[in-house]
Amino acid sequence: MAEQTNIQKPQTAAKKDVASNVSGIKSASLVILVCLAIAILFYMFVLGAPSNFKDTVNKEGPINLLGTVYKGGIVVPVLITCFLTVLVLCVERWIALAKAKGSGNTTKFVENVKAALRNHDLAKAEDLCRKQKGTVGAVVFATLQKYKEMDKDTLLSKEQKLAAIQGTLEEATSLEMPALQQNLPVLATLTTLGTLIGLFGTVLGMIKSFQALSASGAPDSTELSTGISEALVNTALGIATAALALIGYNFYTNKIDNMTYAIDELGFSMVSTFSATH
Repeated sequence: MAEQTNIQKPQTAAKKDVASNVSGIKSASLVILVCLAIAILFYMFVLGAPSNFKDTVNKEGPINLLGTVYKGGIVVPVLITCFLTVLVLCVERWIALAKAKGSGNTTKFVENVKAALRNHDLAKAEDLCRKQKGTVGAVVFATLQKYKEMDKDTLLSKEQKLAAIQGTLEEATSLEMPALQQNLPVLATLTTLGTLIGLFGTVLGMIKSFQALSASGAPDSTELSTGISEALVNTALGIATAALALIGYNFYTNKIDNMTYAIDELGFSMVSTFSATH
């Protein structure tokens, strides 16, 4: 019994798969709710602190930037929510894609695996995948297992074997992509939504300004300045949110594309090597 256990342990280690270990926040809606709560508290107790205004009771006459932002109106906490959501998701994707990238340089990994394939050293290629880990390592390792299986198969034709290897590569890639692209659609949405909400706040501020101008007699300078402040503050917050979301979305999309290119390059190399040697 003891001998059987000792024999099985090396076999289990040899067949150990490579996991991508791509983690991340599963529910973006939870992030939005938390950011909304933080934004409301920040708006009420930080921006709306009495010390930010000349009239501490009615909160009129802002004396600093915090008070000016507070006068931006009810749209401000919504924009702060969007901004915080973008910030949190950008950090979350940075951590997730850093794990997905693996432990080494992807370009160097691709070259090393291609060299191992040219030398028909599948064991070395597998060992490189185990060291690299991440999405690229996991997909390539899964494809190598099918490569070895087709190498030993004597029933299927060459074309069927090539199709099986290519199919395994595509399947492994498709299983990894949702984890890589998680929460990116939210960033893409906020690139437009931030601008639209900011524009909405701007329109509300301009309405207040025109109401002050249309009042009989001398225009109410306080109401006029409040309307202009609301318009400009909302415009600034909306642009900042949209810009950060756009930069984050394009940056992370490019990182995912680079991983996909590496996988495609190694997949093509495996198929070409198999085709040339069988």
